[in-house]
Amino acid sequence: MPRVLGIDIPGRKRLDFALRYIYGIGPALAKEVLDKAKIDPAKKADDLTNEEVTTIAGILQSDYRIEGDLRREVTQNIRRLISIGSYRGTRHRRGLPVRGQRTSTNARTRKGPKKTVGAVRGKEARAAAKVGGK
Repeated sequence: MPRVLGIDIPGRKRLDFALRYIYGIGPALAKEVLDKAKIDPAKKADDLTNEEVTTIAGILQSDYRIEGDLRREVTQNIRRLISIGSYRGTRHRRGLPVRGQRTSTNARTRKGPKKTVGAVRGKEARAAAKVGGK
């Protein structure tokens, strides 16, 4: 497993797929980086020489925002939206979908598991409900 900028990339995979394990690098960016470094995308990550690893790392550091810097920027953008009180910021604060999706049904990824209202479960709970109701 070669290390590029402190991130272990899987060695048995092709380079164009292995580079995607770095936060902020997708298919297009991986291809672009390999074209700049003049490295074959079909080459396995384990077959990289030290010079090729340093070339890739140098290109990524100088030209792109990745990993920690990118994560920091994204969180700062969300904090800014929350602090100015924008609609998107309030959606972030409440943990609801931000981009206009419906919430009547679905939206379980953001809202979490269903919170059932009014259902009583178990014998002890039913007995307590009967005593409290009469």
